[in-house]
Amino acid sequence: MRKSLSITFLLIFSALMTSCSNQGASTSGEKTSQLADRVDAAPINYRLETVADGLDYPWSLAFLPDGGFLVTQRTGKLLYIGEDGKKQTLIDFNAAQGLAAVHSGPGMQAGLFDVVLHPDFANNGWVYISYAAKQADDKNTLVLMRFTYSDSANGPQLGQAKRLFSAAPARIQGNHYGARIIFMQDGTLLMPIGDAFHFREEAQTLDNHFGKIVRLNDDGSVPGDNPFAGQKDALPEIWSYGHRNPQGIILAADGRVLENEHGPAGGDEINHIKRGANYGWPSVTYALDYSGGRVSPFEALDGTEQSLVHFTPSIAPSGFAQYSGDKFPDWEGDLFLSALALRHVRHIKMNADGSLGEQQELFTELGSRFRDVRTGPDGYLFLLTEDQETANSKILKVIPK
Repeated sequence: MRKSLSITFLLIFSALMTSCSNQGASTSGEKTSQLADRVDAAPINYRLETVADGLDYPWSLAFLPDGGFLVTQRTGKLLYIGEDGKKQTLIDFNAAQGLAAVHSGPGMQAGLFDVVLHPDFANNGWVYISYAAKQADDKNTLVLMRFTYSDSANGPQLGQAKRLFSAAPARIQGNHYGARIIFMQDGTLLMPIGDAFHFREEAQTLDNHFGKIVRLNDDGSVPGDNPFAGQKDALPEIWSYGHRNPQGIILAADGRVLENEHGPAGGDEINHIKRGANYGWPSVTYALDYSGGRVSPFEALDGTEQSLVHFTPSIAPSGFAQYSGDKFPDWEGDLFLSALALRHVRHIKMNADGSLGEQQELFTELGSRFRDVRTGPDGYLFLLTEDQETANSKILKVIPK
């Protein structure tokens, strides 16, 4: 992997040679990114029901046709949780035979990540799981696995493991993985990959997967119409680049792909993801670094996309959902971001023209970190809390009063 710190300086130098009137343009035609600060708490017009507790750093959940859930715990176990809240370990990625062990531990963001059902799960039973897998020489990397789910007399099982993708290059660091998975309308999937914290300049080069979103077929092969397929010195899986630490990604009802990602102390983003686009990190960003200083002097430049919204101070977004259901009709089509640092779920109104409107903070009364938020098939909203002190995180069901 070539050194790429100079890429950032070249971008900045090039920008300095342009006129000030050009600063503020982007390739997207998007308006300047909206700034979002702390907002008012929403009225409590709901009640919360505990579906399951005693969870150890849960990261993601998927809804099964039988009413149960698949839940990943970042510490390494994939659980089946029935409607009655009873838990069964399907795979322990710390010790599963034939699988690379999960890379996880204190002070890391590494671990077992997303779990998603194939759109044709009813017929093929395919389950997709992403995790940080141990490699040789104390390195690790983000991998995407596919399993086949079956429900036998002995209960649910996962088999036929197949590794579909490994991010390159491997790293020793345990932070900034991305790892959420969504399926597109054409049957392909997208998976964001973080910049590993220490390799942020690599987000601007195309010969690695740091700071990228990749697009794959459901068997792990590369679609021939990917934007950089066949391009010299570019990895063919790349769909977009210039990302820091993506945490949530959804296919919205209007067909747009929307993604959220962490800034450092400020500059979290919601982005409209487009084919082949550059989202700027770290050369073009609203982000505040942990020192309090600006990461870059440039907030917008030709050739980069503007975020729809940026959050300062950082809310540390995690999961991402667009509500669709009949239980909360006033929420139909609205966006929900679970937040870790500021301990709430951010509700963002989706306007009729697709722009983002008023924001509110939900569930602040719990004082909890929220790792994921999902719309259930029954129309209720589901939350994953994250308890950092004890293994007592929960799945909560949001029910209207």
